[in-house]
Amino acid sequence: MLGAAIVTITGNREAFIENYKGILEYTTESIVLQGKNAKICFEGSGLSIDYYTNEDMKISGKIDALRYI
Repeated sequence: MLGAAIVTITGNREAFIENYKGILEYTTESIVLQGKNAKICFEGSGLSIDYYTNEDMKISGKIDALRYI
C-alpha cells in the first residue's frame, strides 16, 4: 500500500518505523505515532526515540506490545 507505515522490529529491544506522519504521545512507557491509516502504539518500559527524521525513526527499549488503533 503506497505510503503505509513500515514497522520493522528486531527482537523486543528496537523498532524501525518508516512513513509515519507524526508523534502523538511520547513517554518511557508508551509511544504513539500517526500512520497513514491508523495510529501505531508501542508499549513497554524504558522506551526512547533514538533518532527521527521526516521519513523514519528508531525506537529502543523493552517493547512489550505493538498495537494498531
